[in-house]
Amino acid sequence: MTPRLLRTAVATALALGALGLTQPARATSSDGVHTVRVPDGDPHDRSLAPRTTEPFSLIGVTWDDPDEALDGTVQVRTRSRESGAWSTWRPLEADSRRPESGPDRDRAGVRGSTQPLWTGPSDGVQVRVAGSRLPEGLRVELVDPEAGSDAVHTGAVDPDVVPPDGVPPAAGPQSAERPAMTSRSAWGADESLVKDPPTYTGDTKAMFVHHTAGTNDYTCSQSASIVRGVFLYHVQSNGWNDIGYHFLVDKCGTVFEGRAGGVDKPVLGAHTYGFNTATSSVSVLGDYSTAATNAAVRASVAKVAAWKLGLYGIDPTGTTVLTSGADNGKYKLGQKVTFHRISGHRDGYPTECPGQHLYDDLPEIRTLAANAGKSAESAAEPPGLLDEDENEDAAEGVLGR
Repeated sequence: MTPRLLRTAVATALALGALGLTQPARATSSDGVHTVRVPDGDPHDRSLAPRTTEPFSLIGVTWDDPDEALDGTVQVRTRSRESGAWSTWRPLEADSRRPESGPDRDRAGVRGSTQPLWTGPSDGVQVRVAGSRLPEGLRVELVDPEAGSDAVHTGAVDPDVVPPDGVPPAAGPQSAERPAMTSRSAWGADESLVKDPPTYTGDTKAMFVHHTAGTNDYTCSQSASIVRGVFLYHVQSNGWNDIGYHFLVDKCGTVFEGRAGGVDKPVLGAHTYGFNTATSSVSVLGDYSTAATNAAVRASVAKVAAWKLGLYGIDPTGTTVLTSGADNGKYKLGQKVTFHRISGHRDGYPTECPGQHLYDDLPEIRTLAANAGKSAESAAEPPGLLDEDENEDAAEGVLGR
């Protein structure tokens, strides 16, 4: 290269760098997730300069030690692929923890992480992390849920599908109808990424309600992509075997099948650190610290909880005692805790999840779930017939006249 061409190349690179358009150094990608390492430096303040990236629609930050908490704040700015405009600074919730037991804890490559943020189609990023204690190996996870995926066709899980051999579904009386839900194949789960079979626990005793945090600015036609993005983030970025939640619900009330293994089985999840055993989970797409829920969200969460708990004959308005499987910052290992059968994530772990608005809706959701069970019982009862107790009461009334 001539000196003149070399000077031109250097000047061009410097100009692009000043504009934040440099390609990220030490970046890697795998199966829809493009990672960029955050440079080491100040132990209390680290950043990634603005830069052009591979396409992505969901972002998070991870670090090497999955048992180390990030005691600080993580903020990101992203650039829209459509308009070229940069977003405002947005926080990432740093409250995601790996399960206290099971294969998701013991797998090689499991990482600590923030919650992911849905950004919509983007191609640029800037990151800043600050706090009293920052973990090592910080990296930015840029998830493109459309990379290498076939077209997604929404559909419902067939209630009559025979479950996989090995673990039978719950044998209790069904007290609520099974809600329609979009199957894993319909939202586009790449089953080749799920390396290990699901782990099963005992009976499902409680349902924990979450939100995915991030943004509420999505269309419901994007919901399958968001679920697919969360799946890729949990598997490729966190290093888990599968998506952590058992069910997900979007703001239009659509229910999505989450973790594989059978929606009617007690599958061990990765959702509430310390209380994953014998519990199920449903996460609402969006941030309900800032936005209120709507009737469709509340009804769908209630239907999922009523059906899942109803498989075990559980009253969704009741309580249960669970034993903590870890020192999680809120409860000690082995501590017995009384929970509502439908509880919020924050009831079991020190977090703002599922957001104050959704948390405040839980009493109504419990009532809706109880009514869903009553409606199913009424629909199953033949018209004009009384149950055994009512027949006895009626007979006594006749004989008493």
